[in-house]
Amino acid sequence: MSGTGARRIRVRVEGLVQGVGFRPFVCGLAGAYGVSGFVGNDPGGVFIEAEGEPSTLDAFTAGLTGQAPPLALVERVSVEPAEPVGGSGFRIVASRRGEQPDGALVSPDAGTCAACLRELRDPGDRRHRYPFANCTDCGPRFTIVTGVPYDRCATTMTDFEMCAACAREYGDPGDRRFHAQPVCCPACGPSLRALGADGLPAAGDPVEVAAGWLEAGRVVAIKGLGGYHLAVLAADGAAVALLRARKRRESRPFAVLAPDAAAAGTLVHLEPAAERLLTGTSRPIVLAPRRRDAPVAGAVAPGARELGVMLPYTPLHHLLAERLAVPYVLTSGNLTDEPIAYRDEEALRRLAGVADGFLVHDRRIEAPADDSLVRVFRGRELVVRRSRGYAPAPVGVPWRFPRPVLACGAQLKNTFCVARGNQAFLSQHIGDLESYETLRSFAEGVEHFCRIFGVRPAVVAHDLHPEYLSTAYARDREDVDLIAVQHHHAHIASCLAEHGHGGPVIGVAFDGLGLGADGTLWGGELLVADLVSFRRAGHLEAVPMPGGAAAVRQPWRMAAAWLDRIHGDALPGLAVAGRHREQWPAVVRMARAGLNSPLTSSAGRLFDAVAAIAGVRDVIGYEGQAAAELEARVDPGERGAYPARLIEGEPLVIAAGDLVGAAAEDVAAGVDAGRVAARFHRGLAAAVVRAVRVVGEGTGLRTVALSGGVFQNTVLLEAVVSGLERERFRVLVHSRVPPGDGGIALGQAVVAAANDRR
Repeated sequence: MSGTGARRIRVRVEGLVQGVGFRPFVCGLAGAYGVSGFVGNDPGGVFIEAEGEPSTLDAFTAGLTGQAPPLALVERVSVEPAEPVGGSGFRIVASRRGEQPDGALVSPDAGTCAACLRELRDPGDRRHRYPFANCTDCGPRFTIVTGVPYDRCATTMTDFEMCAACAREYGDPGDRRFHAQPVCCPACGPSLRALGADGLPAAGDPVEVAAGWLEAGRVVAIKGLGGYHLAVLAADGAAVALLRARKRRESRPFAVLAPDAAAAGTLVHLEPAAERLLTGTSRPIVLAPRRRDAPVAGAVAPGARELGVMLPYTPLHHLLAERLAVPYVLTSGNLTDEPIAYRDEEALRRLAGVADGFLVHDRRIEAPADDSLVRVFRGRELVVRRSRGYAPAPVGVPWRFPRPVLACGAQLKNTFCVARGNQAFLSQHIGDLESYETLRSFAEGVEHFCRIFGVRPAVVAHDLHPEYLSTAYARDREDVDLIAVQHHHAHIASCLAEHGHGGPVIGVAFDGLGLGADGTLWGGELLVADLVSFRRAGHLEAVPMPGGAAAVRQPWRMAAAWLDRIHGDALPGLAVAGRHREQWPAVVRMARAGLNSPLTSSAGRLFDAVAAIAGVRDVIGYEGQAAAELEARVDPGERGAYPARLIEGEPLVIAAGDLVGAAAEDVAAGVDAGRVAARFHRGLAAAVVRAVRVVGEGTGLRTVALSGGVFQNTVLLEAVVSGLERERFRVLVHSRVPPGDGGIALGQAVVAAANDRR
């Protein structure tokens, strides 16, 4: 209530403040301080008018940041005076529409909270066993949003009219569902159905039906928050093999959903940081060391020392997990190389012949989102795939984007990025842009982000490679300025952006392949870089890739190229050559002649060669498989390291052939693959540290940024970081943004902006 000393203020709150219970929180805060006025959403965030005594208003505005809801991220609170109008009470007013979004953010989806779980399990609660229970603290957000400001009418929940009981909760300031936009119950909300492989309804409780199918060894398609999954019981080897055959996924590891953290602990060794990630609101898949006695079939994660585990993150997943009481595989609902299926009719068509039954619901998914994947490095998360639970939370940077930017990302593991102000919105994981379906998903995603974040791109950044579909998409955009960004420069820039560092730094970019500034294929680079430009200061020794793309699929070809470089016709008797004796001579001739054998300095291809020589992997079923399996074979007790020379020059060259030659000698001498893998990792790390030291001595730079998909390898990452720290370098590594190609778009965006500012 207004008094004689009362004053009135207008407040704007920007950040992640829509879809997180912020307006109800403001109402409660106002009531606690006896402040009158109102709060509402608009396309820029939250607007407030508040009236009360000056000291009370000061405490109220301080509380907007200090006491904000757990899912909120308050970035800015601005206050200006207004004329007092008197009155009493505080209310939520209608959202203001019709303006272009400028500051509003969209919340990522959040795992089911403890309060909703209690209701789910309470036979006396009206939401007992209801698969779509949610509140202001949890539930669907990004995957159902169609526009901003965030109101029910701007989500796919607009299809469901609230019943009287839900409406009372929605309008009650004392209820945790006060203005929870997806609020629903069995009387008015989405419903669940079980469908047979023919698409016809199956009789009985849908969760019971699906559980019965799984227990009978069948493959079940389950509609989740961001799309469909395929499920089988994790301990059922025959069912896992059946799923692999139907999904055409020969060897890539599957993720496993455990009923709770205790059950997850029977599958993997969980350090505290991993358990925090596993049980947090984002609920990603967490890669952790697999227990020897883990009750899962060997075919779930063949050749892997780690297992990807996750916990239920929707009421439906909780119901199914509690009914089964055992872990089950939960993998993307698609065929290999396709995007995740998320539209119902499309899912029934695309997954026909894969799934024996479907567990579906009628809440539309607006934005598909695969599960996120993380590892733990030194007690912090290392995001490998950033998607559900993380996207579209912005990456804030300390530099403003002069004009709105769209960055189109890479060809593999694609994400895109839209940016404005000082915020970059990195998309959910799209996938490999190698099919029409994935390209369509990419284009639809770009349009959705531009709409909800109010970005009309004036600058479009893309990779140098002219044959990437993301590059072709960029070049088809009209009325924009195009900026081509070299692949490895974008990698380093993404790491700089995550840390708010403008450079210059020594950047070490190790990955599979990227088109270099000289037209060759780079992938093992030392760059002196800032956000504007870079100089190639060093690289791994280059070698031919016999057969081009065939050498990526068949790592033994890289072994042939390296061994011919080292030994020529005096090749020692190695098993890898014997396994491919019929093709070996032709591949060697191809490499020598340079016929369809582009030169590459790729670290990924170097790992491939050593993996083949060590007998770990000759042919891959997915990108990066040989390197991942070589990492998994590392003997942690081995302290030896293969030596590698540094060849002076401009640029400096790391003699990677020394590492390959030493590995080949050990293999010929009968040294086991675990020791070979360890010595290779340690030797490569030591060579990188020595090379960085040389570049640092020449430039005076003492900060190093590590990026590229190879640095998802935590064995190599730890060895390089430890070595650089011993040399007293400051080391920047990724955490919230993937080091692989899933982070490229962020790097492209900040490079484009830096050049736009010039």
